[in-house]
Amino acid sequence: MSKSEQYIAFRGPQRVATGPLVEVALRAAELANDQDNKQVMVFSAESSNPVDLDLRGSKEEIRKRYEPRTEPEQPRGRGRPKLGVVGKEVTLLPRHWKWLANQPGGASVALRRLVEQARKQGSPEDRMRTAQSATYKFMHAVGGDLPGFEEAMRALYSGDKRRFDFELEPWPADFKKHIAQLSEAAFSGTDKT
Repeated sequence: MSKSEQYIAFRGPQRVATGPLVEVALRAAELANDQDNKQVMVFSAESSNPVDLDLRGSKEEIRKRYEPRTEPEQPRGRGRPKLGVVGKEVTLLPRHWKWLANQPGGASVALRRLVEQARKQGSPEDRMRTAQSATYKFMHAVGGDLPGFEEAMRALYSGDKRRFDFELEPWPADFKKHIAQLSEAAFSGTDKT
């Protein structure tokens, strides 16, 4: 769980909290004490992975459990810093090794920089697949039995935004709003919008 990761909680069809996990957990704990027995479902706002919260104890115990932890500053010793680097074999052509050798910091630094740049940019296809997956996970969790679910899934994976929106029309407003955010990249670049 990263410090900047956002979460979203629903109680039935109503969005009840968004924000860092600690805030969402505290709100879910408040609602868990209500008498109407509606379950609070919490998801990663980006990936739609469900989050199972331990809401036992006081607010302070919950806060302590879900607040991001910061590592204490360690005095820097001699030698290379421990970065969790894993050594593996990389096979390249001689011209690639020559190019890497001429890069500032050498081959390892250049390769790490290239990989990080590619991870951040990602291809449109990668962003589309990620959006489709997150949208599917959320919709399946909250509305697998709602009207239009299967047709909406077909429209999602075929890139037909008009049909997708049409099938979601009877869904609860808070679900639709979150689904629209999740699915935005799934429809960018398609001609069926």
